Amino acid sequence: MKAVYINEFGGPENLEIREVPDPPKPRRSGILVGVRAAGLNRADIMQRRGSYPPPQGYSPNIPGLEFAGEVIAHGDTATRFHPGDRVFGITAGEAQAEQVLIDESLLAPIPSNLSFVDAAAFPEVFITAHDAIFTQAQLQASGTLLIHAVGSGVGLAALQLAKARGCIVLGTSRTAEKLERCAAFGLDVPIVVDKEPEFAERVMAGTDGRGADVILDLVGGAYFAQNVASLAPRGRIMIVGLSAGRKAEIDLGALLSKRAKVIGTTLRGRSVEEKADAVRRFEKEVVPLIESGAVMGNVDKIFPLDDVRAAHEYMESNASFGKIVLEI
Repeated sequence: MKAVYINEFGGPENLEIREVPDPPKPRRSGILVGVRAAGLNRADIMQRRGSYPPPQGYSPNIPGLEFAGEVIAHGDTATRFHPGDRVFGITAGEAQAEQVLIDESLLAPIPSNLSFVDAAAFPEVFITAHDAIFTQAQLQASGTLLIHAVGSGVGLAALQLAKARGCIVLGTSRTAEKLERCAAFGLDVPIVVDKEPEFAERVMAGTDGRGADVILDLVGGAYFAQNVASLAPRGRIMIVGLSAGRKAEIDLGALLSKRAKVIGTTLRGRSVEEKADAVRRFEKEVVPLIESGAVMGNVDKIFPLDDVRAAHEYMESNASFGKIVLEI
């Protein structure tokens, strides 16, 4: 089968489309899926650079965390899906290929109103966002959420999910244009952040001095001190991304005074059982919103698999708004 292959770690020029062995025949609860489209994520960029290797058992050379396609075959204990069924799901790697082998618990049926390309824009970002803000941070209906990098894939997913529950959403971005586009998705308070992250005053002004109940931080680094200053009493900071760096100075006294919680999370490295729970919640609580049109995958740009280098260059330019999808 054909697959995106990282020839050596580094820039996009090290990507190629290579013939690799097909996955093995599915056993037990395994499902073999013919991939029709795969989402591109920041994690794929990091894997290409050599800074984010996949868990053991997955090739470091074949990226891809989410996909949409058709079932080809299933193992003897896999009973939910059958050949020809349209499915989308998550994996720890190797999704950017013509076939992927996956446990059936990590799949959900694609709603009839979605194409394969549209479907591929949902799993990784919506499961990540839903798990972070609702399952872990326990954001309540009508609560207040601050999202950093709100115009990103996970950011837009979190924005839509929170608005679907009646929450007030504040969002930061480095560009006013992206914030203007987020208004169509329900963003209540847009905040432009320049090189120096200073946003706490705007957050307090936009929440009548109370602060945010939950902060979804997709940036990390120097944002931490301002995050603490932006929190409501007993607020929660969900750290999901580290694009601005891995280290920050922490004022423990400020955390204590607000009785705050800081939670770090990743989806990729979890056990199958933990991921399966997140997928079940996604199917139960998010897929109905997809079917009704209450949330959208917001595909920004589609690239043929052969143009994967251009797709990486486009993502690294930070010009994208929403999801980049590879069509297979």
